[in-house]
Amino acid sequence: MKRQTTTIKDIARELGISPSTVSRALKDHFEISEETKKAVRRVAEELNYQPNSLALSLRYSKSNTIGVIVPEIVHFFFSTVISGIEDIAQSKGYNVIITQSNESVDREMMNLQTLFNNRVDGVLVSLSKESFDYSHLEVMMQKGLPIVFFDRVPDTIQSSKVTVDDFLGGYQATEHLLKKGYRRIAHLAGPKNLDLTQERLDGYRKAHTDMGVDLDEELLVFDKASNDGEAYTATQDLLKVKNPDAVFASNDLAAMGAIKAAKDFGKAVPSDFGVVGFSNWQFTALTNPSISTVEQPGFEMGQHAAELLINQIESEDEDLAFEAIKLGTKLLPRDSSKKR
Repeated sequence: MKRQTTTIKDIARELGISPSTVSRALKDHFEISEETKKAVRRVAEELNYQPNSLALSLRYSKSNTIGVIVPEIVHFFFSTVISGIEDIAQSKGYNVIITQSNESVDREMMNLQTLFNNRVDGVLVSLSKESFDYSHLEVMMQKGLPIVFFDRVPDTIQSSKVTVDDFLGGYQATEHLLKKGYRRIAHLAGPKNLDLTQERLDGYRKAHTDMGVDLDEELLVFDKASNDGEAYTATQDLLKVKNPDAVFASNDLAAMGAIKAAKDFGKAVPSDFGVVGFSNWQFTALTNPSISTVEQPGFEMGQHAAELLINQIESEDEDLAFEAIKLGTKLLPRDSSKKR
């Protein structure tokens, strides 16, 4: 059985005062009256309150540095997120250390340990595609390290998180293709363990249901779209046996690979074969045909994530409530899906 630990909120509830007042009283803050301080100390002793010594150590030996772990720095979306993180961090006097997992959970664990050993004040994390077990993250949070997740987030850890509305994005992409007259829409999905993969898939399914179009489950391909080469092979394989007339790809590199595969197979894009990607990489407006895509606000995501983390670092409330922010997506129709 998990041991119940007394928190500042428990003391505040007992005395009918705010958690921040309790926190300042325990720190002997000059703005708090002696009467309140004595009451707080008495209740703290009665409830056997034990402050988190490591968390306090981290709090009072601030390095004014935050760490960032992303799957790939070269990924256009993650580079825009990093720009948003740095925008907020620098405005608040924090330096930023950026690391990448290269989609490896072992690298993710190593990066997290390195950042912790270097006494960063907190860490922003977007999970690798190999991250099925989150114990390494939970251990660090238990040690008092503030962690905020963005984009690729765990579903079992209580923490602040910033995501985009992946369900909406999946729905927008699929509905657009269906309205253009495509009927056998393949989906090159991401790794199954990521929440965003399931959310986009749910949106893809719902669009089919709402439009009254049957969905062929054999048109779903998972974890074969991390780059244009994988997507090219997956699309060619689908065209040989399942005859799709469109692809909704989990990212824009995969969309580019799907377009090349369709052309090499003898399909005209977009009259015979439509494609929609995800993220709005810079090259999508410059290819031939230009690539329809779903825009996700990376810079804004980075700003929100940095703000949540810095607020958590600087808060005097040890029981600060976690926040979940979900940002909207926007369909950008271009030539790759103009069937009519």
